[in-house]
Amino acid sequence: MMTPNEFHASLASAEPPDALPAPLAALWWDKKGDWTRAHALVDELDSTEGMAVHAYLHRREGSLSNADYWYSRAGRIFYRSALDEEWAALVEGLLQGSSPR
Repeated sequence: MMTPNEFHASLASAEPPDALPAPLAALWWDKKGDWTRAHALVDELDSTEGMAVHAYLHRREGSLSNADYWYSRAGRIFYRSALDEEWAALVEGLLQGSSPR
């Protein structure tokens, strides 16, 4: 798997790296400004990681009640004040293979 620095460097490309798991690909597209494409990648995921990214995306969208629903489904309580901090924590946790908190 790649490092967070390699993931950040990949954002200079037009497409995400091959074989990125859907939650990471969604975060990649989100950072590129394509919320719709990002959301489509996690909309049907039933994994904890997918639901956590889904929650983050709805928070970014401004749909806080929808975000709260997905945070709950992911078994989390939201606590980060800045979206960029949450994005970075999700990326780091997913790249390390741990469940991001």
